[in-house]
Amino acid sequence: MMRSLTLTATVVTIALMLPGPPAAGQTREKGPWWPHPIWGPDDQAGASNWITPARILESVKLVTTGRVYELGHMYERGMPVYGDRTYSIVIPGWPSYGPVGKNALVGNDEFVCAEIGQVGTQFDGPGHVGARMTLADGSQQDVYYNGFTGDELRGIYGLQQLGVENVKPILTRGILIDVAGYKGVPRLPNSYEVTVADVRGALKKQGMAEGDLREGDALFFRYGWSTLWHDEEKYNDRPAGIGMDVARWIAGRKATLFGSDSWTGEVLPNPDPELIFPIHQELLTRNGIFILEGMVLEELARDSAHEFLFVFTPLRIKGATGSPGRPLAIR
Repeated sequence: MMRSLTLTATVVTIALMLPGPPAAGQTREKGPWWPHPIWGPDDQAGASNWITPARILESVKLVTTGRVYELGHMYERGMPVYGDRTYSIVIPGWPSYGPVGKNALVGNDEFVCAEIGQVGTQFDGPGHVGARMTLADGSQQDVYYNGFTGDELRGIYGLQQLGVENVKPILTRGILIDVAGYKGVPRLPNSYEVTVADVRGALKKQGMAEGDLREGDALFFRYGWSTLWHDEEKYNDRPAGIGMDVARWIAGRKATLFGSDSWTGEVLPNPDPELIFPIHQELLTRNGIFILEGMVLEELARDSAHEFLFVFTPLRIKGATGSPGRPLAIR
């Protein structure tokens, strides 16, 4: 997701896609999406709360062969990144230390410099995006998941609230929604907006219905975009993705996570040119549903693996906006 949102575009987004009380009526205690009606005003774990011990035990039953699918790309120099984001790895010294001891031990360490939660296959945490709003006292506040404000999050050395360390381990049922397969193409066209009809059609082709989905599921949308991974210009250029109708459909299913094989998950540019990444606000900010970007879903599609145990544990980097990781599907 992009590093910053312009003030003008963000304010317009709130007016158009986050209906609620008039701006003057919103307070830190109560607004159009906060406090959370189930998990309360102090919650920072978002939709990972849906993953209960019972859901984990239920999901583990999906494993019958032990086959493991890698759903993430390798972190490496040359992988596509958004804008001016940085990824660099060096081995300091050679060897980094030693030889030491009678046994002449030598060893190596690595130094990684990156927007560590926002490059490569990336998990967007609850403090990643928010919206600038006017509250009842007339002040403008940047508001995030569950009503936490920018003033509460602000910290030079990491977020003070809504850091990714608050997200619980994600072990749940994963569902592949192969939209490219449903449309009969290897890759959806640039700027193609996936519709609810596409989602229902893909599920039907896979022998599933939306009524088969359950709260806490992780929903993965295949656009065929990972085939462009080694061509940064094409990969970053106007990806296909979901629009607002599908985002609200996902929220209605009470999903834990929305993932895709593009770098943003949502269609770019948005059909409304005044909106900047509104799907991220709808899912993350308003509903606490996490986003996993830059995935690899080709093997799942090839094997018609539409239902599986999904395993992903965000790194507990205190105060981080997101996390790298190694998402796995197990059948």
